[in-house]
Amino acid sequence: MKRKQLLQSALALLGLAAVLGSSSAAAQSYPNRAVRIVVPFATGGPADVYARFIAQRLTEALGQSFVVDNKPGGGSVIGTDLAAKAAADGYTLLMMSNTHTVNETLIPNKPFALMKDFVGVAPINYSDLVLVAHPSKGINTLGDLLKRAQAEPGKLNYASSGPGTPYHMAGELLKSMARINMVHVPYKGSSGARTDVIGGQVDLMFDAVTTMTEQVKAGKVKALATTGRARSDVMPEVPTLTEAGVAGYEATIWLGLMAPRGTPQAVVDKLNETISKIVGTPEIKQTWSKQGAVPMLMNPANFTKYLNDDISKWATVIKTANIKLD
Repeated sequence: MKRKQLLQSALALLGLAAVLGSSSAAAQSYPNRAVRIVVPFATGGPADVYARFIAQRLTEALGQSFVVDNKPGGGSVIGTDLAAKAAADGYTLLMMSNTHTVNETLIPNKPFALMKDFVGVAPINYSDLVLVAHPSKGINTLGDLLKRAQAEPGKLNYASSGPGTPYHMAGELLKSMARINMVHVPYKGSSGARTDVIGGQVDLMFDAVTTMTEQVKAGKVKALATTGRARSDVMPEVPTLTEAGVAGYEATIWLGLMAPRGTPQAVVDKLNETISKIVGTPEIKQTWSKQGAVPMLMNPANFTKYLNDDISKWATVIKTANIKLD
């Protein structure tokens, strides 16, 4: 009996060694063809911009093409489902954001579950949002907005890049904390929302400082407040929402990469190590700082914990504020 048990243990160890050896070999040869990064958002927004940035650097670092594939729609659900159904071989990656951790609670009947169907690869960066209004609306401060919204409930509207996106949730959080009523106008991507706010078709929008700063400087929109704990380095003259009258308000947009569950751990580790080297350089930190973005560095295990914690955080916010899809 003991000999049988010893034989079984030896075979198990041999099997484990074979698996580990295969995984290590896969990582050493990875990638040997083009890698697709699915971006479930429209072109022009932060996820698209930084996906292209990372794709270019990964191409240079690993010697194979990393290609961005935009698949917007459904508040990120369409593209994410496409990535979830892809082969778990490291050749399909998902550029995701806190839209995904929000949607775990906001859209419970999705065709995928984030932490079941994907594994965390690496975070990329985070940035504050800025609340802007079209100059023609006569809203020059957050105080102006709050007074208008309280006097005329449901008359003001705000654009977002779709249900569950950081722009949508920032607006819902403001409505809940300030106890005001505004109408949500969802778009299929941030570019369309941004265009209509700049054009005056929509009153307001929360947008990433990385993509709206130039529009503010050009006078095309009026910055009312930023959403971080402290003032943004790229908009130091603009108060935070807490300073401007909504105490305790905080919302950001962050980005990261995930892969279909089952992707070899050695491949995940290789991608994480490469991405961490890219975003951790002083040059990138300085460049992104001028844009209003801050690099994020975590190993896969810590990123997975971060994802789970963010899902729990937004679940509490959504349930407490009774936030529902329009």
